[in-house]
Amino acid sequence: MEIREVPEGDVDQMVDLAALVFHQRIEKDEYDRVAWPARRAERLGAYDDGVLAGQLASLPARLAVPGGFLDCSAVTFVGVLPTHRRRGVLTSMIDRMHADAIAAGRPVAALWASQGLIYGRYGFGLATRAISMEIDTTRPLDLRTTPDPAPLRLVDLASAPEVLDPIYTRALSSRPGGLLRDPEWWAQIVLEPVDHEAPGYTEPRAVVHPAGYAVYRTHPDRTVMVIDFVAETPQAEAALWRYLASIDLTSRIKAPGRPVDDLLPHMAADPDQVAIKGDYGALWLRLVDVPAALRARSWAAGDAFVLEVRDPRIPANEGRWRLKTGSAPSCDRTADSPDLTLSAADLAAVYLGGTRLTALVRVGAVTEHTPSAATRLEAALAVPLAPFIHDDF
Repeated sequence: MEIREVPEGDVDQMVDLAALVFHQRIEKDEYDRVAWPARRAERLGAYDDGVLAGQLASLPARLAVPGGFLDCSAVTFVGVLPTHRRRGVLTSMIDRMHADAIAAGRPVAALWASQGLIYGRYGFGLATRAISMEIDTTRPLDLRTTPDPAPLRLVDLASAPEVLDPIYTRALSSRPGGLLRDPEWWAQIVLEPVDHEAPGYTEPRAVVHPAGYAVYRTHPDRTVMVIDFVAETPQAEAALWRYLASIDLTSRIKAPGRPVDDLLPHMAADPDQVAIKGDYGALWLRLVDVPAALRARSWAAGDAFVLEVRDPRIPANEGRWRLKTGSAPSCDRTADSPDLTLSAADLAAVYLGGTRLTALVRVGAVTEHTPSAATRLEAALAVPLAPFIHDDF
């Protein structure tokens, strides 16, 4: 088995392999749309006598972390032919991806997992969750928050990225977990004219407030589907929800991807009008370079810890690290006794502040050697808003 870069001419083979692995039927006229992430990405293939038997693509991206943005490998298009499972193909590709990320100076990698159990053994931890909501709009949506009276306006799709992106980027500074977008990402991921996974819906509409926006589609069955929703203040959020709930000839709003701390369930005067339909794991994170990642984020409290990190896949991360949090964070090797012992996957899970370290101690996943060390580190990791990823890639 040879692990090497996939040339541009083999991208259609990647689409075929993805369709086979994920049980999809992709028509030939859809190949360009489906192949877009792979064409943009760094592509790895596992070739068996010239046959593409496995694949992995990494999109160079910028991930919002507490206090800033970090270079990230956004991993997608992962798959192995069913004839080549359990032969180390995925392991070889992920090890190569880790090495490439280190060489490129990208301290973290991230992905959406079709099967979470697979990626935990490669050092990925579940770092964000999301909820899906449905709002009954057969009657007015009364809100406990006074909507911001600033006027709303609809913008056309051609100008939407230029108008929406500054609002989106500002929001990332207060809520970690999202990826920076460029115009191509907006066009292909957020504002795609046709949603092939939700037939019957209109093209996207974008409504803008000075402190927020909503991108949505509508359906003849009287449904409003929220694609992307950002608000910088509760009052702007209230104004946008009021708008969506007031669209003529509609009777419900579906919001399939919202932060776990979304305000609407608390904002609605009648909580029964807002139903939480699901809670699901979203972004899986990998700290490819542990000390660089820990130095790069901001911290809610100043403290010091010795962490013993278990990382058999990336030996450079393995061992004991003295982490100093606060305004001038540092992370350096040490021989001192550890306060906490944890896997690279669990360290990644708590990194964005969305997973409670004390819960991992309670279930036995993390070992606390120094009393209250987990509570103190959890306080340093804390973020004001739950991490959230807007985009499925």
